[in-house]
Parts: sequence; structure tokens; C-alpha cells
Amino acid sequence: MISFVIDASVAIAWAFKEKHASAQLAFSRIQTEQAIAPALWWYELRNVLVVGERQGRLTERETARFLRDISRLAITVDSSPNEIQVLTLARRHRLTVYDAAYLELARREALPLATLDEELATAARAEQVPLIGDEGE
Repeated sequence: MISFVIDASVAIAWAFKEKHASAQLAFSRIQTEQAIAPALWWYELRNVLVVGERQGRLTERETARFLRDISRLAITVDSSPNEIQVLTLARRHRLTVYDAAYLELARREALPLATLDEELATAARAEQVPLIGDEGE
């Protein structure tokens, strides 16, 4: 059973070995639970990894290892967003359409959201979407 929506910022924190309480909690949960992400997550994650390589934060080998490891986790990719809701959320909260896609998925599936993006977290709270790492989640 899917138990939360994961955004790329959380996975990137894992890749760069950054210490964020919400990312660490999501990592603990994904060891025994399943997550879901919108289809753009696949591209967003790889883009940030390649940029990280260019900046010297990762090597190609580390990127390949991380992608291999993350492919073994229980993360489902959703490819059927509600376009009207994505656009509505983007407009209402002044989010990118990319961030609104994560919020729309969490709302549609009635799942908590794991994110390190403050603007997305603020919008999620306004939409009464629970956040991984917030009190009670």
C-alpha cells in the first residue's frame, strides 16, 4: 500500500548525503512502506544529479550507484495528473507547475507529502496536506 508522496528534493538530499530530518524520516519509512511520485520526478531527479556532477558534488559512478539503489526502493511513478487541479494549485499558491504536480498527487491520493521545498510545504499546509516530518506525521 502506498503511504506517501515523495518529491525530488528528498531523494536529492539522500544522494548528496545531506542531513534533513524530513528526508531521513522519509528514508526510514521507505524501507518498509511504498511511496509515489509524479512522472516528472524521474527527470527532475536525474537533472539535479547531472548538475551535481558538473559542480563536483558527485561523480558519474556515484550517480549510477545512487540511481541503482533508488530503483530498488518501492517508489511508484504516477502518470495521470489532474491537469485542471495542477494548474489551479500552481496559480493559487504561486508554485511552479512541477511543484503543483506533487501537491495535486498528494491531494488526489489523500497521502502525506515528503518535501524539503519550503514553498511547496507552505502550499501543502494551506491545502491541509500532511507533511512527513511535521508533528503528527
